[in-house]
This record gives sequence, C-alpha cells and structure tokens, in this order.
Amino acid sequence: MSIKQQNNNCCAAEEHTHDHQLKDHADDDGHNHGAEAPSGMLGHWPLLTALAIIVTMMVLEYGFNIHIDTFGQLIVFIPAYLLAGYNVLQLAFKKALRLDFFNEFFLMSVATIGAFAIGSYSEGVAVMVFYSIGEWFQDSAISSAKRSIKALLDIRPDSVDLIRDGKIVNLNPSEVKVGEIIQVKPGEKVALDGVLTSENATFNTAALTGESKPDNKYRGETVLAGMINLNKLAELKVTALFKDSKLSKILEMVQDATARKSQTQLFISRFAKVYTPIVFLLAVMVVVLPYFFIADYNFSDWLYRGLVFLVISCPCALVVSIPLGYFGGIGLASKNGILFKGSNFLDVITTVNMVVMDKTGTLTKGVFNVQQVVAAEGYDEKKLVKFAAALESKSTHPIALAIKQYAGNDISEAGIADVEEIAGHGLKGVIDGKKVLAGNARLLKKFNVDYDSFIDGITDSVVVIAIDNVYAGYITIADEVKEDARQAIADMHKLNIKTVMLSGDKQSVVSEVASFLSIDKAFGDLLPEDKVQKVQELKDKGLKIAFIGDGVNDAPVVALADAGIAMGGLGSDATIETADIVIQNDQPSKIVTAIKIGKITRSIVWQNISLAMIVKLAVLILGAGGVATLWEAVIADVGVALLAILNAVRIQKIRF
Repeated sequence: MSIKQQNNNCCAAEEHTHDHQLKDHADDDGHNHGAEAPSGMLGHWPLLTALAIIVTMMVLEYGFNIHIDTFGQLIVFIPAYLLAGYNVLQLAFKKALRLDFFNEFFLMSVATIGAFAIGSYSEGVAVMVFYSIGEWFQDSAISSAKRSIKALLDIRPDSVDLIRDGKIVNLNPSEVKVGEIIQVKPGEKVALDGVLTSENATFNTAALTGESKPDNKYRGETVLAGMINLNKLAELKVTALFKDSKLSKILEMVQDATARKSQTQLFISRFAKVYTPIVFLLAVMVVVLPYFFIADYNFSDWLYRGLVFLVISCPCALVVSIPLGYFGGIGLASKNGILFKGSNFLDVITTVNMVVMDKTGTLTKGVFNVQQVVAAEGYDEKKLVKFAAALESKSTHPIALAIKQYAGNDISEAGIADVEEIAGHGLKGVIDGKKVLAGNARLLKKFNVDYDSFIDGITDSVVVIAIDNVYAGYITIADEVKEDARQAIADMHKLNIKTVMLSGDKQSVVSEVASFLSIDKAFGDLLPEDKVQKVQELKDKGLKIAFIGDGVNDAPVVALADAGIAMGGLGSDATIETADIVIQNDQPSKIVTAIKIGKITRSIVWQNISLAMIVKLAVLILGAGGVATLWEAVIADVGVALLAILNAVRIQKIRF
C-alpha cells in the first residue's frame, strides 16, 4: 500500500478525539479552536478583568508591600478565578461526567483548585488567567490562518452581466447556463469559466496561478473564473456552471485539505491521548512517593510540586502549533499557485526521490502547430486534411485541436459518424461514407494497414491517415517545450531527485525532448496501461514517486503514485480530481517549489515539537525538584505555545 493510501486510510479512521483540532464548528463541549472567536477585546472582558485583578494585587504586594489577609484574598481571587476559568471549569466538569479525566481542561482545573487548597491563591488565578490567554492567542492564530487561506482563493464575484435577448441582465453567477454569453468589463473578475468570443483580451491570472504576468487571450481560448480583465470589454461563452468552475472546485478542495491530517498530526493526536494519563500518574507519584523515602515529608510542599508538574505538562503547544504549521504550508503553496489537497501530502512530497513526468502539456506547452501535410499517391493534401480534421473534431487532444485549426471551415462539409477513440493509438470513424483512421503508426499496424516505413524515423509528432484501410498520407505536428522546463529538471537534480519521462508519443520525439531537458530516462510509445506498469516497476524498487500529468489517460498513474500531481490549467477534470497536488499555472518549476514548501513546513513543525518537548522536560524536572514555581510553569507553558504559534505563522511570510 502506498504512503498516500495509508494516509487517506488514517485520515478516514482517525476520530476527532482532541478539542484542539482545527475545525470550523464548535464541538459538543462548546470548545471551538478555529471557529470565530468573540469579536474584539470586549468579547474577552471576563478574562481581561481577571488579568487586571491579578496585576493589581501583584502591584500592591510587591510594589507597595501591602499584604491582604487570607479572607480578603479569597474575596478578591475567587471572582477573578471564576472570570478567567469559568469556561475551562465547565468543560472539565462536562468531560468528567463522561468519565473523561485525561484532558487539559481537567488537568488545569485540578492544578488551580489544588493551588487554592494549599493557599497559593494568586498563583492559582495566574495559572488560569495565562492559560486562558494562551487559548485566546491560539484561537486567534488558527482563525487568522483559516481566513487567509479562504481569502486567498475565495474571489468569486457575486454578480455577472449576462447578454440575454440583446439586453444586459445582471444576475447571480449561479443562474447563468452553459452556452450563454457574459460580458466582463475592464477591472472586473471573471465569474464563470468560458471561451473568449471577443477578438482578444488581457487577463491577470495571479489569483489562480500565483503569477502576476498578464496573460493575453484570443478568440476561442479558455478563460477561467477568478481571472481579472485588464484592458477592454470582453465577452465569453460560458462552458461550465458556477458550481462546476475550476475555481469552485479549487475552493472545495482547499476546504477539504484542512481536514486531511498529516502523519505527524495523527501521531501527536495519539501521543496526547497516551501522554496526558501518564502525566497525571507521574504527578500523583511526585506527591505520594516521597512520603516513603523522605523523613521530613511535607504534604503541602510536594502537592505544590505535583501541581507544577501538571501545569507544565499541558500538551497545548504541540496539539495547536503543529496543525497551524501545516495550515501555513497549505497557505504558502496556494499563494504560489499550488494546491495541496491535504496536509498529509505536504509530508509525502518531502519523501519523493523520483519525479516521473508526462510530456505533452506537462513539459511541453501542448500547443501544437501543423508543420507539414504529405499526401500519398492518389490523394491531395486538401482532402487529407479534410478527413483528418473531421475525425479529430471529436477529440479534445492538443494534436486534434491543431489539425482542426489548420483545416478551418472544411470540417463542417464532412459527414461524421461512428467515431471511436482507441486509447494510445488514435481515432477511427466514418467520414462521408469512408472508413478513416487517424493516429500514430501503431493504429495502422493494429488494423493491418501498410504505410511508408520512413514515417517511423520522423522526429516530429506524426498523425498517419488511412482511408478505407489504405494509407493516405501523414501530417507532422510540432510542440514547444515550456520555458521553465529545463531549469525545473536542473533544480530537481540539485535536490538529488531522479527524473523520468513517460509519453505515448513516438520514442524519437520523446528522446529528443529528454535530451534537451537532461532528463535521466525517457520512455515513448507507451499506452496508458504501459505508464501504470512503468510506475509500478519503479515503486517496486522502493522509490518514492511523484507523477505529474495533465490528460485523462494520466489519471490512473496519478492515482498510483505516492504523490500525484496534476497540471490544473490544461489538465483534465479527471486528473485534477485524482491528484493530491494541483499546479494551477502548469509550470514545471512549481514542482520544485512544492517540494521546498513541504520541506519548509516539515522543518518548522519539528522545530515546534523539539522546542515544546525540551522546555517542558526541563521545567518538569525543575518542578519535581522544587526549583520551579507555578508562575514559572505557566509562563513556560504559555510562552512555548506562543513561540510555536509565531514560528508556524511565519511560514506564510516566506517568498519564492
């Protein structure tokens, strides 16, 4: 089973056992990290009031040497304690009713009530106040992270100008149907996916791709929701409903991404379930065991040490800062035009040691142009193009689009019937009553059609045509390598990542592109099932594979890879749905960016784990030895949590 499958299974099976998980809604206890916190400072007036009381009492005692008797302290500190800790006490009580005693709320309640029991009133209040302040900061940080991710992509306009019956009607985008014409003014965001019906227009695609460079579009080219029209009035023919637009799907995937937890998160959740009971047991042992070994045993002193032990052992810093770190990684990736569908894939991408790539649309632009039309004896070029274009009109492959564009209006004159696509070979069908084959040489071999053998040596992509099982000629088509592809391969090699290219194109073409890009290995003439077999062979060797593709035929390989990556601009919906990671602007260089973001996220997460464990262990030892007080315990606990949160938040400040 692949890492990806294991992660998905873990995510599906993992119960929401800890109240510090990142989620959008409050749990049944009312504790809602990540939900909307009370607005502004006024929403936290009880906590701020308790803080003011504890500060005032400290100033009186240490600044003016004014000491209040025990009864007076109780009158002052009990209201402050309840103001700061009411929610914590309530949650602890509810959980205790369900026999759930091993959680941080019960832990804090026991520690602070114990402090009151031995007369440490100010310290008991301080523990609850600073713990609650830490919770406040944690909630704020998580809410901010969620809002930043949502705001990053939730750029869908609320209205759209629709041309209906010659009039402009302003509607909600969800009311527009496929095939209708919408109008986009300069400076407006495109509300729906469509094709440009105006002569040309320029769009800012930064919200979708992370690239600020303007993108010039021409009539017939695809324009996606979320792009911004820059220069003049543009009209689009809608090709997808509002709910089916690529932007809407991306938003859904971002929302789903926050629920898919990494192996580290899953480990910490399980760790917290075991860790907390152990801490309770150790705290009891700190109080009880010295009775049997120390002659001048004082219960109050050792109870105090046990309370310090409980306070510093709270796992909040780990359980909150780690998911927040992964949130930061997902947000940083989104800013760079990369969508991780779950924090688990941020972990997976760091383990990859081989990147396997499709050629057309992944490393090349997938924008083909007809180079040459060669008709066999007895056929003319015009007729050859007419038949080929008629058949290819039923395909969305980039080569088919090139032939259709080259043919122009000739397509409409042909009667088309019984068209069938043969995966990895090409198309067959009936055109004007004649059986036509159009595809690679394998297609003609499959139907036992003889053709000129020199065709196998042509380095460009070739579409060979047969009419009524007789070779009729061929059309050569050339693609262009993407500008950043060569640098992307070089950067992968710098990271000690091996590169492999798999393609259905002929081996001569594949080898030429691979040589130009310095790819380690390249395999051509592959059917979709051949690609699956190749990737499986590599995985069987113990390699961790990332596969990048864009076509429908790449979807099975994307699903098989440890990290499946789809090109989201030109990519098919099937591949994008199957992929774990989506590159929204189709740039190969983003593969390296994705790997770097995964490594940065992992580094920061483990920094937080190390920081929390080292500080807590040190104060636990000092507390058990009677050196650390409750003040130091709570400051260390809240301080570690805040440092971990700040460390996690800084991920989104990183620039590439």
